[in-house]
Amino acid sequence: MPGSAPKCFAFVFPMASGHINPSLPVARSLVEAGHEVHYLCRPQMREAIEDTGATFHSDVEHEPELYEGREVDLLGALKSLKQEYGLENENFADSAFRFKMPMIEMMLPGVIRWLRSLHPCAVAYCPVMNEEAGFAAQFLGIPSVALLTLAGAGSVPAAFREFLASSNSSEESIRCVLEAYEPSRGAIDRLNKEYGLTLSYTPNLKPLGRLDVLKHSVTTLVTTSEILQDPMSAEIAEAYAQEGVRFEAVGPLLDKEGAKRAAGHKFEDSHADGKTAPEAGHGDGDTAGLLRQVQAARTAGRPVVLVSMGTVITGDSTLGWEGRVVGADGKERGLTGRELCRAAWGAAFDALGSGSTEEGPLLVVSLGPQPEALGDLVPPANAVCLPVLPQVDILRAGVAAFLTHGGQNSFMEGLVTAAPLVVCPGFGDQPVNARKAEAFGVGLQVPRPDPEEGDEAAAAAQYRSDVATALLRVMSETAFSEAAAGCAEQLRQEGGVPRAVEIMLAAAASGVTTQSSALSKREEALATGFAAAKPGQGGA
Repeated sequence: MPGSAPKCFAFVFPMASGHINPSLPVARSLVEAGHEVHYLCRPQMREAIEDTGATFHSDVEHEPELYEGREVDLLGALKSLKQEYGLENENFADSAFRFKMPMIEMMLPGVIRWLRSLHPCAVAYCPVMNEEAGFAAQFLGIPSVALLTLAGAGSVPAAFREFLASSNSSEESIRCVLEAYEPSRGAIDRLNKEYGLTLSYTPNLKPLGRLDVLKHSVTTLVTTSEILQDPMSAEIAEAYAQEGVRFEAVGPLLDKEGAKRAAGHKFEDSHADGKTAPEAGHGDGDTAGLLRQVQAARTAGRPVVLVSMGTVITGDSTLGWEGRVVGADGKERGLTGRELCRAAWGAAFDALGSGSTEEGPLLVVSLGPQPEALGDLVPPANAVCLPVLPQVDILRAGVAAFLTHGGQNSFMEGLVTAAPLVVCPGFGDQPVNARKAEAFGVGLQVPRPDPEEGDEAAAAAQYRSDVATALLRVMSETAFSEAAAGCAEQLRQEGGVPRAVEIMLAAAASGVTTQSSALSKREEALATGFAAAKPGQGGA
């Protein structure tokens, strides 16, 4: 493995479980090999980060140019900026694109200061939600590795379209917004001039879904296999080829047994120390005890069924617990995340519930962070329902079925552990993965209902019935488990965590720069004055 001397690595990831969790086993492996790993992230992720042996740093504290005087998370800061610019009523997608580069402009000085204080040999970052890290590494001459936790670069355009559609926007309308909005244009001009970037006024839109930041990275790790990646269009493939962007499929990145994971969280209600607030559940919250229950059931030949609707839809974001899809008229419609989750959970109870703790399958249900998440649902005696579960450990023990929302991480974790799937997608890449489950024969999908106004209750009842039917079928037909076993073998051949660690060490050895501990006058101006101005105002 290249490079045996101890090195320092900087990891920059968002407050999004699906994006940070695959990075944790890589960080753990680096720390166990004697290296230092430092994370820049939100306090809600602190417990999982520190469990790896890495050091946590708060992005809120290090990026005051963005967060001082504004709500202290990206969505909150965006909301504050909308108010500052008189755009309180603008839809979410338009605002996210409109203020993307002004927000990056304000984050960059803090990331630069943080990196300069660490002297890392390489940076790992999320290219979808932490582009500022890739740009900062490029500016400082530090090798970077992007960690793409979607189904490859070909999945990004579809994710962008889904995001735009959720606010009744389009690629054309967003282009018009960005080309005309002076605060965004001004931020891009200054970023290009002061940081040596080459951003257009429509970043990530030429063509749609090309991630501009990837050209600055040594390579981009993709947490799936070649065969399970979404294909790139010829236009996207050519654009990346011209920029020399490299992709490396490494398969799912799974942590060791007992490792803590970033799990369900609430933006406002999580503890300051990063621990998820305890919630009432139908279970004792003892992870080790739960795993003993699972293993005992498996030893006794009793099937185990895992049920999880993910972290976003059970959270409190605009796509979460009270969120609904947006129709063609721009209005919200259909079931809320809460109604969708309760219907799915109820389906598992209907199909597999028992009046005895020792009879029927052992149902293990992840509820997420909401208080009284079950509502009026009464779990059967054979169900254990908790806010947070050791999902990977349960899957590794072996399950007869995995009812999942189909987020990329859960989808990959299910496949690599040969779990037959019932996919109940909510949004984003989840419907795509649901269709893949059926195409590869590893499971069934039950699409999110889209009822007309007034028909929500009937739609939820039918959905609950359909999910129950799918669960029973997946558990009774061996073809699903056989196909899942085949996919698992393919995924294991991609290399996983050891391969990702090898690539990180190779990146660190490829171009380590000698960095002075002191900022130059020009860099000091950039780091302390230039981006402190509101977007749209002059720089240093």
